[in-house]
Amino acid sequence: MLAADCARLADPHGRELAGEVLLVEHTPVYTLGKSGHAENLLVSREALEAAGAGFFHIDRGGDITFHGPGQLVGYPILDLECLGIGLRDYIDALEEAVIRTVDRYGIRGGRIHGASGVWIDAEGRRPRKICAIGVRSSRYVTMHGFALNVTTDLSWFSRINPCGFTDRGVTSIASETGSTPSMEEVKRLVVRFLSEELNVEIYK
Repeated sequence: MLAADCARLADPHGRELAGEVLLVEHTPVYTLGKSGHAENLLVSREALEAAGAGFFHIDRGGDITFHGPGQLVGYPILDLECLGIGLRDYIDALEEAVIRTVDRYGIRGGRIHGASGVWIDAEGRRPRKICAIGVRSSRYVTMHGFALNVTTDLSWFSRINPCGFTDRGVTSIASETGSTPSMEEVKRLVVRFLSEELNVEIYK
């Protein structure tokens, strides 16, 4: 892990809520979700190891994805029952927070029916994913979360069919804008918009 921040939660009246939000940058690693297919890893485990990347089977939803430097990975650990929302509403809130974040960089994000995450040119000829989302909950408590490509080296994705797709690409804020955004600024925006979408205060 390259870097990590931990934030706490409070309700609109300032009362502390159970849960926290972890924001991290990982060293290179590929993860395969419980509904994933091994054939979406296009190279051998040995080739990944030689490239300096790890590989793990994990218990989130979704297929295979990559985490690494330049990518903001968020792990909200929240009690959905306390928040009064269901899992679908929670996923919608994650997506909307990211859509609002990338909009600040002049990027129009959107959704594709049946494909979680945030997409660029979602309804066009060249849809590409800028943020992957894979979550699960147990007794209303959330695990896993989102992975937003900020300045990610996109060549890492050439070793997989990202999220199981063979006909859709990946992108990053840097790739879309031609500039290098500050990771700290992106964190602040995501936290701000996620707070608003969930109607909670997220603070350090």
